[in-house]
Parts: sequence; structure tokens; C-alpha cells
Amino acid sequence: MLERTRFRQALPKDAPDQAEVFHHAIMDGAAGRYTLAQRRAWSMALPRTAEAWMVRQAIHFTLVAECDGHCVGFCESDMAAGRIETLYVWPSVARQGLGSRLLSLSIDALREAGHKSALIEASLVLAPSLIARGWQTLSEERVERHGELLTRLCMRLSLSTHENDEH
Repeated sequence: MLERTRFRQALPKDAPDQAEVFHHAIMDGAAGRYTLAQRRAWSMALPRTAEAWMVRQAIHFTLVAECDGHCVGFCESDMAAGRIETLYVWPSVARQGLGSRLLSLSIDALREAGHKSALIEASLVLAPSLIARGWQTLSEERVERHGELLTRLCMRLSLSTHENDEH
């Protein structure tokens, strides 16, 4: 899969796929860590419409993994704040290196923008792989989404001492 994938900045045509990746990554990909009610609430946090994701592309620096003409994963960054906002991969292609590559490219962009560290609020699905890559857990928090509490970890990665992730 990785050899057939192109990584690039998001385009408006990616927005419908982003909406679907977001929904399915949560509903299917997070099934082992969050209840069905939690996943439903989480997936409703952002509209499942192309228009909503086009707006997000205008706000966040967004990289996509494109395979066979479709967005199969994406990572949004707040370049001013030095924060990774989202990282989602289509469940059927998860654990094949797409998310790692998206994250690595986003970290490179933050580093090039002059940031000394990167921040993320990571789900319980993502956190273990971040810890394995040198991210530090700063705190655990619970956020409310449509009446459900979801646990996530606030994490930090030092960019000044951290070499590029898995290029």
C-alpha cells in the first residue's frame, strides 16, 4: 500500500474522502478503545460533509495520503501553535505506515516553521504508537462530545532533539 501512496497537501477534491476517513477511522478503527456510544458522539463532533472539510483545509495545514486517486488518510496541523490537530487513516489500510508517514511529514513542516516542539491531544488508539516514537505524556484529559466523555492524552514531542521519524 505504501508504495502506491502519494503524500501531498490536501485539495478541495479530497474533502468528501476526508469526511469518510474521519467517520470510519472512529467508528471502526477506534472500536477496541471506545464504546459505541463514545464513537458515535466523537464522529458527530465534525460534520460528515465535504464543505466542512474544505473549511478545515483553509484553517489547517493538511497533508493527505492518496492511493488510487482517493484520500485514504490525512493529518491536520496548526502551524502557528505547533500542534497536530488530527491524524486519521482509513481502517482497512491502517497499520501499514500511512499514518506514520503523514505524521512524520507534518512534524517536518512544524520543525521547518521554527517550532521546537509539537503538541497533540491523542486518542487512546494513537497514544501507544506516539509513546513508542518518543512523545511524552503531559496529562490525561476527558473531553465531552454530545454527552459522552472521551479520554485522550495531551502529548509533546521535542523537535530540537528528535530526528526525523521513519522516512
